[in-house]
Amino acid sequence: MIIFLQSLDYQLWHIVVNGPRMPTRTIEGVVSPKPENEYNDNDFRMLQLNSKLNMFYFVPLALMKVTYEGTNQVKEKISMLVHEYELFMMHNHECISHMFTRFTTITNSLKNLGKSYSN
Repeated sequence: MIIFLQSLDYQLWHIVVNGPRMPTRTIEGVVSPKPENEYNDNDFRMLQLNSKLNMFYFVPLALMKVTYEGTNQVKEKISMLVHEYELFMMHNHECISHMFTRFTTITNSLKNLGKSYSN
């Protein structure tokens, strides 16, 4: 990661080590945040690097969240299958093999979506 960030812009790694940098000004020895209307090109470059680094942190986290928690569609599908599982019963005039196939389909679908039940 160090080499990757340094290859993009050496200052990115500097921000990782030292924290984000914000434009400041010093008036009579007092350091304070610089108002946005006083930003210069260097200030905007510094802020752009902060944002770029945030992208490298948060985009992968967002992707991992979707991967491990699933999208809303997946969550809705799991909820529907859990409902079917919890209310599962044999239908009138249904043979045992059809009932078992239906039950297996529900449990396998839940397992494939990361939700499983113990025996």
